[in-house]
Amino acid sequence: MAERTNNLTLKDIALRMLGLGVIDAVALWFTYVLLRDGLAVVAIVLVVVTILINWVFLSDKLYPVRWLTPGLLLMLLMVVYPLIFTIYVSLTNYSDGHILTKEQVIAQLQGRYYQPKDATSYKWTAYRNPSSGKFIVVLQDPQGKYYTASEEEGVKPLNVSGELPDKIGDYEKVDRIQSLKYLGDLEKLNIKSGDNLIRVSSLDTAKESRRQYTFDPSTDKLTDTETNTVYTPVRGTFTAPNGKTLDPGFATLVGLDNFLRIINDNNIKAPFFAVFVWTFVFAALSVLLTFALGLAVALLLNDKDLPFRGLFRSIAIIPYAIPAFISALIWVGLLNPLYGQVNGMLRSLFGISPDWFSDGTWAKAGILLINTWLGFPYMMLLCLGALQAIPTDMYEAANIDGAPAWVQFRSLTLPLLLVSVAPLLIGSFAFNFNNFTLIDIYAQGGPPIAGASTPAGQTDILISYTYRLAFGGGQGADYGLASAIALFIFTMVALITSFNFRYTRQLEEVT
Repeated sequence: MAERTNNLTLKDIALRMLGLGVIDAVALWFTYVLLRDGLAVVAIVLVVVTILINWVFLSDKLYPVRWLTPGLLLMLLMVVYPLIFTIYVSLTNYSDGHILTKEQVIAQLQGRYYQPKDATSYKWTAYRNPSSGKFIVVLQDPQGKYYTASEEEGVKPLNVSGELPDKIGDYEKVDRIQSLKYLGDLEKLNIKSGDNLIRVSSLDTAKESRRQYTFDPSTDKLTDTETNTVYTPVRGTFTAPNGKTLDPGFATLVGLDNFLRIINDNNIKAPFFAVFVWTFVFAALSVLLTFALGLAVALLLNDKDLPFRGLFRSIAIIPYAIPAFISALIWVGLLNPLYGQVNGMLRSLFGISPDWFSDGTWAKAGILLINTWLGFPYMMLLCLGALQAIPTDMYEAANIDGAPAWVQFRSLTLPLLLVSVAPLLIGSFAFNFNNFTLIDIYAQGGPPIAGASTPAGQTDILISYTYRLAFGGGQGADYGLASAIALFIFTMVALITSFNFRYTRQLEEVT
C-alpha cells in the first residue's frame, strides 16, 4: 500500500482531490436543499454516504473497494432506494386527494373564507406608497362613511369632506385603471376588523369575510367557525362526527390497509384476481407459443438438405430485427375490424370478422398472436445454436436401433435442447410477466372489466394494471395501492429469478 501511495504523481493526487471536491460540493448543496425542505433523514443518509466515499478514495487500505464503489452506489440509487420508497408508499394513503402534507392541507383550509350573514360590503379606493410598494385601502360603507384600512393598523375612521384626497400621508391615490393592474396584490390583503377580515373581492367591492376554519395544535382538530363543527384527522382526512369530510386530505401512514384492500375489498379483489390469472396465462402461453414455433422453424432450417437455407434464416430473423413497438403498431392496423387485412381475409374465406379490440377473448388472442410473431425469431436463434451443439452420433445410434423421428425428438432432441434453453425460457417468462409495451400499445389494457371499481382491463397484466392505478386511468391515481401491487410483482419476479438460478445450477450439475 505504501508503494502505491509513493507512486502517485502530483497530477493523480490533484485529480483525486478535484473529483472528491466536486462530489462533496454537490452533496453539500443537496444536503442544504433537503434540510430546507424538512427531509432531515435523507440529508443525514446523504452526508454519511459522502463521508464513506471520501474515506474509500483517501484510504489506501480500502483500495480494492474503490472499484466496487460506483456499482454499489448505482445499486443503492437505482435498486435499493426505489424499493424502500415503494415499500413506504405502499404503507400510505398517497393518492389523488391525499398528496399534500398535513401542514399544507391545514394551511390551505385556513385560507378559506366565508361571508357572515351580517357582513358589510364596501366600495374601495387604493392608495400606494411608491417607495415601499405597500397599500392602504379607503373604504366607503353603505351609509357613506369612510375608513382607512391596512394590514398593519386595521380599520380607522377617515374624515372626508368632498372628494377623496390625492394623497394620504406617504400613500398616493391609485386611479381605476391602475387599480386593475394592482388588483392581484390588493386581493391578498387581509385587513382585520373585529372578528372579521375585510378583503378586496372585485374591482368595485371589498367585503367582510371570516376565516372558515381554525386549527388548534393542542387538540389536533379543525373547527368550522360558521357551523362550529369540529373535524378530527382520521387516516389522512379531516372528518366530522357525522362522517362529513374535508377536501383535500393529506398523505399519512395507513399500515397494511392497501394490502388488505387487495384481499378483502371485492371491488378490487375481483379485477385484481382476473388480471393476476391472465398475467400468468399470458406469460406462459407467450413462452410456449414462441418456443414451439421457434423450435419448429429451427428444426426446418437445421436440415442440411433444405435449399436456400441461409436466405430463409435471414427472412425468419426480420421480426426480431424490427423494433417491437413498430411491429405492434403495424399489427394493430392489420387487425383493425373494419379496414384491417386480417379481417378482410377472414371475411373472404370464412365469413367471420372478429372484434380484436372490443371482445375480451379475441383481444387476448390478438395479443398472443402479436407476441408470438415478435418472439419466435429469438427462440429460433436459441434453438438453432442448441441443435448444432447436440452430437450427431447419438442420432446415428438411434437410427441403427430403429427409433422413429418422433421418438428421437422426444427422447433425444427435446431433453438435450432444454438443458441449454430452459434457463432462457424462464427468463422469457419473467420478461413477458412485465411486458408492458405490447399490452399498452395494443389496446391500453382494454376492453374494461365490467363492474370494476379500478381501471382494470381484460388484457391488462399486473404491470399495466399498476401503471393505470398509479397514473389515473380516468378514475384517479392511487399510488399507495399501486405500490402494494408493485411489491407483489417484485416478489413474483424475485421468486422466478430464484427458481431460474436454482434450476440453472441443477442443469449444470446434470451436464
